[in-house]
Amino acid sequence: MPRWKPDARQRLVVAALGLFAEQGFDDTTVAQIAERAGLTRSTFFRHFADKREILTAGQKALSRLLAEGIDAAPADATPMAAVAAGLERASGEMTAFNRELGPLLHAAIEANQELRERDALKSMGMAAAMVDALGRRGVVGPVAQVAAELGVLAFRLGFGVWADPARDEDAGELAAHTRAALDELRAAVAELR
Repeated sequence: MPRWKPDARQRLVVAALGLFAEQGFDDTTVAQIAERAGLTRSTFFRHFADKREILTAGQKALSRLLAEGIDAAPADATPMAAVAAGLERASGEMTAFNRELGPLLHAAIEANQELRERDALKSMGMAAAMVDALGRRGVVGPVAQVAAELGVLAFRLGFGVWADPARDEDAGELAAHTRAALDELRAAVAELR
């Protein structure tokens, strides 16, 4: 077996999610994941600390992208416009690979309590990154927190629609779905008055 293959990380993710769907998260071992990916256990551990990390592997990158978009928003942007810029930045980096993995990832998380808890922490991490970015813009307190939470929810809702395997039509770009979700959430908030 070759020692190095250029797409090892993606292959490990695909192998793991396939195994999680087939036999469950708890019954899947690192050795099985590595074998299905055509790699070694040591290669697995070069990319991931454990099998749980596969499910949250993109969290840091996603949080960074959301914050970068907020940081790059025009200086006069409202908090929600800055969050929209963060969503655009993060959505623009999602590829067909992310779309294809969405349903497998969702199924694995929903089938395991520990993974649902980790997923909730992932959402908190995304919101915290956006709160920090909004804070750098002078937005603080409840305004920053609410804007960030709406941003997380818009990303999740938009991603859910985009990655839905039941959709017959072309899914288009994720950014269109996150924008639509954010617009719906803004309208819902306006009705709370």
